[in-house]
Amino acid sequence: MILSDKEILKSIETGEIVIQPYTPSCLGTNSYDVHLSKHLAMYDSQVLDAKKHNTVSHFEIPEEGFVLHPNTLYLGVTEEYTETHNSVPFLEGKSSVGRLGIDIHATAGKGDVGFCNSWTLEISVTQPVRVYAGMPIGQLIYFQVYGDIQNYYNKKKNAKYTERTIYPVESMMWKNKF
Repeated sequence: MILSDKEILKSIETGEIVIQPYTPSCLGTNSYDVHLSKHLAMYDSQVLDAKKHNTVSHFEIPEEGFVLHPNTLYLGVTEEYTETHNSVPFLEGKSSVGRLGIDIHATAGKGDVGFCNSWTLEISVTQPVRVYAGMPIGQLIYFQVYGDIQNYYNKKKNAKYTERTIYPVESMMWKNKF
């Protein structure tokens, strides 16, 4: 079941959902709008290796915006820091963003109960498009969890994305054993 605006507000009031900064006008009927931070990153290598740490170069979106190009993966990040302690957050692109040909995640649209961080975005575009820091980029939808939780993400020993940051985080696949 998806949480309504009233249920999201109740969860914010009890601390079960944290959104910083929180702006009341960003709360929709059953979602919360998040915004593109000024921080972007690109991988340093053209060929990525799942068993190695692939480094990235960080840069900031200038005031006049930044043009994203097809066939390039950009890592972005939300301005908002979030915590979710009683529901499963899903990040989806806004329809206005999709209509510009911008995808904000390749496969990582679902968070885990206990996720506490800003959201790294895996951004790709179908044609060149100029983006701006602070623009609405996505929306968080919260699904109610049925049953007790044994393994919160922020308490897992092998969780790879728990260090609080305002920067996009590159893949940590290389930390897996395979």
